[in-house]
Amino acid sequence: MGGEKQGAMVAEMPNSVVGQNPIAQFQAKFKELEEGFKGWLAKQSLPVEAAVVTVTSAAQGAAIGAFMGILTNDASSVFPTPPDAAALNPQAMASLKQAQALSGGPFVQARNFAVMTGVNAGISCVMKRIRGKEDVQTSMVAAFGSGAMFSLVSGMGGPNPAANVITSGLFFALVQGGLFQLGQKFSQPPAEDVFLCENKNHVDSPWPPELREEFQERLVNR
Repeated sequence: MGGEKQGAMVAEMPNSVVGQNPIAQFQAKFKELEEGFKGWLAKQSLPVEAAVVTVTSAAQGAAIGAFMGILTNDASSVFPTPPDAAALNPQAMASLKQAQALSGGPFVQARNFAVMTGVNAGISCVMKRIRGKEDVQTSMVAAFGSGAMFSLVSGMGGPNPAANVITSGLFFALVQGGLFQLGQKFSQPPAEDVFLCENKNHVDSPWPPELREEFQERLVNR
């Protein structure tokens, strides 16, 4: 009796509910929440939107950096600071700091990635709201800011910190600009065939019905 009742209840349920993948349900729910969050964020003022975007992006970057720091197993110990660091050549000391900044443990990498992603997202958000579009200029300016801030927080100053900040910012901007242009190139739809476009225009033109049918038949039999 109980089994028959349970079978009847399952039979009455829609097929979409019975056979739906839990992963697909989770993805649909996550996308719904994401769209709702973006809609709420778009209604906020510029300072609020920029602050929320910066904080959330920094948190994501910190998580990624911490995970990468765990995978590298604190490779900064491979580059210990020598006891007579003051006697080293300034260029050699700058190179040592760069190696330590790029191979730090979880906390160091979390800080570096949080700064890079947070600053990049914040500047990009402000520029998109002001300019009303996202283009290569917006991407390069945001990358310059993230590169400059990364140079400051990672200690990659060297003998001339100001020059290194500008150099790092320019490097980040050039790389980001190149990646943006490359992405735009591959995202463009393929060009239509010129012959087909011309024939389509002829077919859509106000010809007499008998001539239009004859032309279409010639295209088919061509």
